[in-house]
Amino acid sequence: MADNRPIDSETERMKEDTARAANWKRWGPYLSDRQWGTVREDYSADGSAWGYLSHDHARSRAYRWGEDGILGICDRECRLCFGVTLWNGKDPILKERLFGLTNPEGNHGEDPKELWWHLDATPTSAYLKGLYRYPQAAFPYQDLITENARRGKHDREYEIQDTGVFDDGRYFDVLVEYAKAASDDILIRITVTNHGREAADLHLLPTLWYRNAWSWGCTHEGCYLKPLMNRSSDHGVLCDHMTLGKFHFEIDPANMAADSSTAQAGASAPRWLFTDNETNTERIFGEHNYNPYVKDAFHEFVVHGNEKAVNPKWRGTKTAPHYKMRLAPGEKREFRLRLFAEDQTPKELFGPSFDAMFVARTFEADLFYERRIPTSLPAEERRLARLAYAGLLWSKQFYHYVIKDWIAGDPNMPPPPPQRKDGRNSDWGHLFNRDVISMPDKWEYPWYASWDLAFHMIPMAHIDPEFAKDQLLLFLREWYMHPNGQLPAYEWALGDVNPPVHAWACWRVYKIGAWQGGRDKLFLRRAFQKLLINFTWWVNRKDVNGKQVFAGGFLGMDNISLFDRSAPLPDGTQLSQADGTAWMAFYCNVMLDIALELAADDPAYEDVASKFFEHFIAITDAMNTLGGTGLWDDEDGFYYDQLAADGQSTRLRVRSMVGLIPLLACQVLDGQRLERFKGFAKRTRWFMEHRADLARFIAYMEKASPDGSPGGNRYLLAVPSRKKLVRTLKYVLDENEFLSPYGIRSMSRYHLDHPLTANVHGQELCARYVSGESETTLFGGNSNWRGPIWFPTNFLLIEALQRYHHFYGDSLKVECPTGSGILMNLEEVAQNLERRLVSIFLPDDDGKRPCNGGCPRLDGVHDKSFGELVHFHEYFDGDTGRGMGAPHQTGWTALLARVIRDVGRRNRQGEVSAAPRATPET
Repeated sequence: MADNRPIDSETERMKEDTARAANWKRWGPYLSDRQWGTVREDYSADGSAWGYLSHDHARSRAYRWGEDGILGICDRECRLCFGVTLWNGKDPILKERLFGLTNPEGNHGEDPKELWWHLDATPTSAYLKGLYRYPQAAFPYQDLITENARRGKHDREYEIQDTGVFDDGRYFDVLVEYAKAASDDILIRITVTNHGREAADLHLLPTLWYRNAWSWGCTHEGCYLKPLMNRSSDHGVLCDHMTLGKFHFEIDPANMAADSSTAQAGASAPRWLFTDNETNTERIFGEHNYNPYVKDAFHEFVVHGNEKAVNPKWRGTKTAPHYKMRLAPGEKREFRLRLFAEDQTPKELFGPSFDAMFVARTFEADLFYERRIPTSLPAEERRLARLAYAGLLWSKQFYHYVIKDWIAGDPNMPPPPPQRKDGRNSDWGHLFNRDVISMPDKWEYPWYASWDLAFHMIPMAHIDPEFAKDQLLLFLREWYMHPNGQLPAYEWALGDVNPPVHAWACWRVYKIGAWQGGRDKLFLRRAFQKLLINFTWWVNRKDVNGKQVFAGGFLGMDNISLFDRSAPLPDGTQLSQADGTAWMAFYCNVMLDIALELAADDPAYEDVASKFFEHFIAITDAMNTLGGTGLWDDEDGFYYDQLAADGQSTRLRVRSMVGLIPLLACQVLDGQRLERFKGFAKRTRWFMEHRADLARFIAYMEKASPDGSPGGNRYLLAVPSRKKLVRTLKYVLDENEFLSPYGIRSMSRYHLDHPLTANVHGQELCARYVSGESETTLFGGNSNWRGPIWFPTNFLLIEALQRYHHFYGDSLKVECPTGSGILMNLEEVAQNLERRLVSIFLPDDDGKRPCNGGCPRLDGVHDKSFGELVHFHEYFDGDTGRGMGAPHQTGWTALLARVIRDVGRRNRQGEVSAAPRATPET
């Protein structure tokens, strides 16, 4: 039957880009939201990155490793950048970049203090839309700094919406849209709206500039010769770069002159401004500027009226048309610009074809998502999923960090302090990062975190599977992965240890591709070979005693323990981690799955599959029996970390996510499938016959055929036995413990009134349930794992429950919630948790979204323009669902889109679950 649906043009562009028939992904939202305050830009002796290059210095100082801007774009090597610059006539500085508090300034760590949203995006960036909300009053920089400094760890953060600058609609909406007519032809539309009750002045400078790669003297940087921008006409600039080539930057003449019949009334003719993207050494270092036209020239010209700051010869490496306008109440003004390569010069720059291109690209974006977000979902859930995907795509960033050059310094610059040679990241000299990478949040975390990225790629695989695979393989490359096999964690400490979820992400992305009709075995094989090296690193480095009990450090869950688990312990003291050990069991399960998948084509993989099978059993045995009862506490019915010193062991009895990670390590093996792998099946049978002491950890179930006769068998490889699973789930599903109206808390609410206190290494420590922001400075204090809800661990737990249900079926039902008398099978429990997660973002009966934390402004109570806008926070209050932490963490919180997809799939197809007939566990 013929498919009469319209052609999915965005998918066709993705295919062309993958085949290298057209370079559709050359340009994208790859510009960071914050380059200042990063490790890459820190050349201090003491590693004080937040202070070395501050927000105040950022306008005057050329960056070494990247660029930043407001809702900007750049090419994939960040050579040529575009962003929006604004001034309301009252601010002390030009608004060129997003402001926020540094880690020492915030009462809960670093925090952006601006409002912006990612509204739409497609994988090739053929269409992008974002919104920035700019106050008309003077931006409250000092108020935000002073009030947050006054507040303590037990107080909420003071946000920009609390300052009153948005009262009575006294703000401008700046809507920025991009549409590609061709791979190197980008149409730009900026729409500004005055939401206030009075006329207001606004300066708009759509700014184009080159990243400075010529000042450092590094010939391998791709642009060691200085590029040039020259005004080519009253409405255009010619840009010439040694590797990017020639580009034209044009503005619509209709936006140019107030006395033109086609001009917009109230706007003066724009003046082209030019300068160079070079450091104002006089301001920063007190030294003479060899070039008088420096990075902060537009600030000097616009804010202070300094005519000498800009280049009168209309050339440089940074340019902008300067629009000045006065907008009446409710007035909306549109500005059109175009950036295109000389060899892709369009026949018509503006006019009807310009608007028609935006109509076409928005239609194509609608069609693209219509085929990826189930139509069986309610409209609001479909909208939320699309916003999540938009934020995920906007969070791509050009990331550049070469450790060798960063430590040694650049030829044309003073050498870095000698402390750098043995300081932060000094043992990662091989690392060479210069790629577009998925970021957790381009302001708060404008650097990759390897376990975050693994979760990003699950929703990404549904909209851009090739990018998802490429990202996962990238981190396994020799210029990322350490020679010893460790994956880089993040730039603050590349050697920190994140949970080993990379293999899981590779496996999930592979299976998502298989569901979409393509099994990429080559991708899986390439990933598996490198993952073997990483797995070996874990075994050799994190199993100190060789007893299959692992201590991986903080493992991404910052302050979840009594103390910093990554810090060195006193001599003779050892920590056995329930989560670290369980993560390794989880890793074994995934690697076993991958090995069996590859063994279908190559029997050699059966050997390594056997290795992971036996390794999993050994880890499970250690977790459950080592030293008596292992890390399982039979009295409480929970898994705990264990601290051993002076021949005595102490369980750290905190009911937290640490004790739930063991539930994730479960896998169902189909007996009939296993029989296809003769070698693996033979070795497995031998193991079960000759190692009965370990085989008891394998649950066996006979599946009933449709006629009721035996029809096969299944094996469950899981850390907890059925009994231990049920006992743990009583805590998980107890509303006074882990179960929140909005998902599973990271620590049991029991510890609100029953905190764990202990003397550890001579220090009195306390772990108490805190539903919201952290009350400690452990790991900086900018996130909290002592109560809030986190999407990644909730997502993994939901997947695990579904696997358990696949094995146990209706033979295993538990109360949900605990004590309610309502029995559910584990698939129903998983669905219940999914609904709770989605409800964080859905308006309640009063139209209020839990994620907004009861903020009337964000809920649109007094200003409806706020009501439809949603932030995807890093984590959520365990009691109220209020969003906290990074507000644009549409990295792993974009998992919401996947959860919504699953809900829609069940709505469309229904769930058919045949309950297998259980046999007693060994």
